[in-house]
Amino acid sequence: MVKRKIDNRIRVLIENGAAQGHRTLVVLVGDKSRDQVVYLHHMLSKASLKQASVLWCYKKELSFSSHRKKRMNQLKAKRKAGLAEVNEDDPFEMFVSMTEIRYCFYKDTHKILGNTYKMCVIQDFEAMTPNILCRTIETVEGGGVIVILLQSLTSLRQLYTLSMDVHARYRTEAHQHVVPRFNERFILSLGSCSMCLVMDDQLRILPVSSHLRDLEAIPSASASKLSPEEQELKDLKETLKENPPIGLLVNLCKTLDQAKAVLQFVMAITEKTLRTTVTLTAGRGRGKSAALGLAMAGAIAFGYSNIFVTSPSPENLRTLFEFVLKGLGELGYEEHMNYQVLRSSDPQFNKCVMRITLYREHRQVIQYIAPGESKCLGQAELVVIDEAAAIPLPLVRDLMGPYLVFLSSTISGYEGTGRSLSLKLIDQLREQSKGSQDENKKKDDGIGRVLHEVTLDESIRYKNGDPVEKWLHHILCLEASLTTLPKALPAPQDCQLFFVNRDTLFGYHKVSEKFLEQVTGLLVASHYRNTPDDLQILSDAPAHHLFVLLPNQENIKGDELPTVLCVIQVALEGKISKSSVISAMSQGEKPSGDLIPWTVSNQYQNYDFPQLSGLRVVRIATHPHMQSKGYGSRAMELLEEYYASSSIHADYDATLAPETTQMKLVQDQEVGLLEEKLGPNSSAAPLLQALNERPAEALHYLGVSYGASSKLLTFWKRQGFTLVYMRCADANVSA
Repeated sequence: MVKRKIDNRIRVLIENGAAQGHRTLVVLVGDKSRDQVVYLHHMLSKASLKQASVLWCYKKELSFSSHRKKRMNQLKAKRKAGLAEVNEDDPFEMFVSMTEIRYCFYKDTHKILGNTYKMCVIQDFEAMTPNILCRTIETVEGGGVIVILLQSLTSLRQLYTLSMDVHARYRTEAHQHVVPRFNERFILSLGSCSMCLVMDDQLRILPVSSHLRDLEAIPSASASKLSPEEQELKDLKETLKENPPIGLLVNLCKTLDQAKAVLQFVMAITEKTLRTTVTLTAGRGRGKSAALGLAMAGAIAFGYSNIFVTSPSPENLRTLFEFVLKGLGELGYEEHMNYQVLRSSDPQFNKCVMRITLYREHRQVIQYIAPGESKCLGQAELVVIDEAAAIPLPLVRDLMGPYLVFLSSTISGYEGTGRSLSLKLIDQLREQSKGSQDENKKKDDGIGRVLHEVTLDESIRYKNGDPVEKWLHHILCLEASLTTLPKALPAPQDCQLFFVNRDTLFGYHKVSEKFLEQVTGLLVASHYRNTPDDLQILSDAPAHHLFVLLPNQENIKGDELPTVLCVIQVALEGKISKSSVISAMSQGEKPSGDLIPWTVSNQYQNYDFPQLSGLRVVRIATHPHMQSKGYGSRAMELLEEYYASSSIHADYDATLAPETTQMKLVQDQEVGLLEEKLGPNSSAAPLLQALNERPAEALHYLGVSYGASSKLLTFWKRQGFTLVYMRCADANVSA
């Protein structure tokens, strides 16, 4: 094998990550990129002074054949017995045979949540979704390496037109052409991550990683020193060492934030007022469930008898119950001697813990209940609500009562990110807590409660300031927040609706990125459950359009970015051939997309309705501080006027919309991989387009599908909409 010198910056970047406790992102382009994983793993193991465990995620088939994998297992067994030697001429064969590798299908990535690895290899990029990207990257600990393999590409620009597997769900009969805007923004964003390295399959650094040109090594002496947070945590554990049970529980905490959260929980437990609510909000991977579990163990130590815990699913409580048992073990409780654990026999829950019964001093119970079983809380002393962001708000309110309540919520991450929880429920609790000192205001329905708020910022797996986390949160808009409203706001009648060009919005321009944060901030704040996949739908779904309500130009100063007052995401539906309708309904199928046509045709057994063209309002989001002031109604009024004019342009073809005319196809042979320079399109179309400058698609109807409530029903009736169908059961996608 011919030896060649590898760019020293690769080793320096990995060693810097190991020294700082930060992760490194490596993107390998080319057919032989898989073979370079061996050298990256070797450098990582050398930097971390131990062999790095590997998570290998793929779609259906490994890049090496399955019989080779079986042979590797046989070779491992023989090598352990001293009967065979590994073929040292094949580095990849040595890597597979000597390394601890966990292979995982993309469809099974939910099973690796909570696990930790030193290296994660992601292949089959076409099957990747934002949710999967979050799940896999989140498993890598500080100092580790994430490797993304782009094996079938010879140019990064090929990603601009790469058809992703998820695009099949976005296509409808009338809208087949998908533009992968998400991929373009993904590639352009790699240059903004200080710990990202993009290379070809010969480990040559590509121009997109030019920011690493002057990379310098970090002295190891500075890395070994404890950070101020680590030193404070060490001192706190030492101080509480002689104070059981709190000292024993804090000793199990991994970060200072987590230790302070457990202390706050225990303080509320010891007060025993039963009218206190403690809210715990944090991003993904901060140790919320572990802190709740340790606090519940503390409640047992302080004599609480009836503890109830709820979550969207018992499977979500694995980590929580794991730390309940760890806390009990630290406090001297032994299973079968002092407590019994009852696990679910339901196969879909995979033996999840459902109840823990303790009987050392007196009978104490920790019981799981479903979110809708609030009637079971009559004798409750402590109720723990984990992942409250993924539970509809009315159910969360029903769970509040005359007992101690611990409530945790993920405010950014890859599962339900619930800004509405933090904005609505916690705001209500703040208002109620203001009057808690007035004894006359206290009632049994939870009004007048004392509120304590706890936030976790420090990650469990890696140290603060991780550049990969910052990049991931930015590219997926996981931390998009609401903008501050100006002091003077225009009246709804003085606002105008604009069409948003998605090519420009997702083109990674500085201005469009700020505008995208405004839009996603409003969408997250208005809907109780959001996932990163929603962003890809917004960017790539061919039938979707985006409209924003903005103040008139005279209300905008200079070149400042206008404040988005309302966002409307719509989807064009219908235009389904009668033969397709008959075929689908005769087979009991309901293709993805076209929600209203398929629902109405199935309910009324009407084969003609799906042939009509319609528009469905997917989401309408108004700034929370401006709701019920007429801005949403004004936006809908302008939208209806816009599409009412579609009869004037009846011959207008939606596929010829100017949204995608700015795209430029680049042939593979135009530029080499090592000379390829990427950047935002300098000739992009304007981000916003006045409605009178864009002909509207011809429509037969305008519709909406939403989770029914008296407030929403009143709003849509006020807009002139008529109720044509109502489900008998609650949907799990709306509050």
